[in-house]
Amino acid sequence: MKKGSNKHALVAMLSIVAVMTAACSGSNPATKSEDGKKEAVTTLNIFSNFSIAQPPSPDNPVTKEFEKRTNTKLNITWVSDTVFNDKLNVLLASGDLPDMIRLPDTTVPQFLTMVKQGAFWDLTPYLKDYKNLMDSPKSMWDNSKVNGKNYVVPIVRPIEGGTTFFIRKDWLDKLGLNMPTTLDELYQVMKVFKEKEPDGKKGTYGYTMRTNDQIEFIYAGAGAKWKVKDGGLIDINLEPEMKASLLYKKKLYDEQLVPPDYSVMKNDDWVDLATSGRVGVTTETIEAMWRWTYDQWKRDPKVNWEPIVSLSAGAGPFQQQNSGFIGVFAIPKTVPEAKMRKILSLLDYGASTEGSTLSQYGIEGTHYKKEDGFFITNEQAVKDNLGTGSFGKLFMKHDPYMYAFAPGMPKEIFEKNKKIIDAKAKISVPRPEIGLVSETNNKLGADYNKKIADMKTQVVMGKSSIADWDKMVADLKQDANYQKIIQEMNAAYKERLASK
Repeated sequence: MKKGSNKHALVAMLSIVAVMTAACSGSNPATKSEDGKKEAVTTLNIFSNFSIAQPPSPDNPVTKEFEKRTNTKLNITWVSDTVFNDKLNVLLASGDLPDMIRLPDTTVPQFLTMVKQGAFWDLTPYLKDYKNLMDSPKSMWDNSKVNGKNYVVPIVRPIEGGTTFFIRKDWLDKLGLNMPTTLDELYQVMKVFKEKEPDGKKGTYGYTMRTNDQIEFIYAGAGAKWKVKDGGLIDINLEPEMKASLLYKKKLYDEQLVPPDYSVMKNDDWVDLATSGRVGVTTETIEAMWRWTYDQWKRDPKVNWEPIVSLSAGAGPFQQQNSGFIGVFAIPKTVPEAKMRKILSLLDYGASTEGSTLSQYGIEGTHYKKEDGFFITNEQAVKDNLGTGSFGKLFMKHDPYMYAFAPGMPKEIFEKNKKIIDAKAKISVPRPEIGLVSETNNKLGADYNKKIADMKTQVVMGKSSIADWDKMVADLKQDANYQKIIQEMNAAYKERLASK
């Protein structure tokens, strides 16, 4: 054997010993092997996403700090949320996979096919060794299983405090209006906002129409398409409440309380509309709304976007719960076991208090200082793209108030946001369909969903009648394949209940 081969074999052997040690160490992976020798740096190729303006650069100080603390070299391919799914599909089809892949959830058809083919690690026997990962809510792990096994590590997020309605509270105060608690009251407020133009901007609207499916969920009292009723799942698209929600949205459209081109608007368009003083109601997560406000304050310090705890449509206050994760990481079986354990150690460190602090707030003295138990972040934290939109897509400890904070936020706003989240938690409704799979839905669901979504838009914009909607619902109730999706989802739901 050549000298170079001996050297590489020795390095690989030491790396394996050290990685095995790190896997059992719980929090911060070890940087030395059991014989005291420094372990080799492990290079990890990671495919992940970001949802801020720019992703962290390879020489970002937080990236470098993670590498230092975990003895890794992180080659992260950051992909914008706007094109992520397309890039993911291309990657999965190529078969040339990195060491760790981010997926939106476990229901991606190509991923499920590859799991059946043995292309990804079954992590179930290993996870017990990583206590920080195991500290996340049990429901999160249950909802991300495939056939009762853990093929992924969920990217943890709070169950409460996700997408919510926000309103310009300074506009309410200026016009002498009360905070709305029902959708009818919200409609009345929108009308006044349009008529009075509180920021003096011509063409002011009531609502951006961002994630307007929230209106449907409020009417149905469901967190998503599926709702539990009489021990099973029903599709809210087929219920009378959906028709009522469409008529409500059509009223907003007919009275020009929403942008006429809402159906083709992108996220940046909604943000621009909201931050330019031309709209008084939108939806967003609490921490993301702070980022909007932080930027808007530079132009108008009087702006006050206030989260609405809940809205009702006759059935009482409603707030949906989140899934508990915003994606999952899978490790291809082409990755050796020792390296797979190293990846789990890295994620486990990211789920520790120390790792999560580094991910969300950065380096003490460089990005933040801590006063009275509160992280006070500075402009450098914003410049280095810290927080949930970047590193938080990779590393995060479960924190029920994570959505209450964003870099640069004063403590008083953080405390107010925590109270909002506590109030939502008292009335929130879980989503029962998370992680459930219907084979028929995998094959045909996208086409049905597009057909339904297009009809909703056509009805709201007056291009189809409400009678057309009624006919489509009647047809779906007689459609064998659509009914098979409902049957398979119910079978999966009952199987999950039986396994608990």
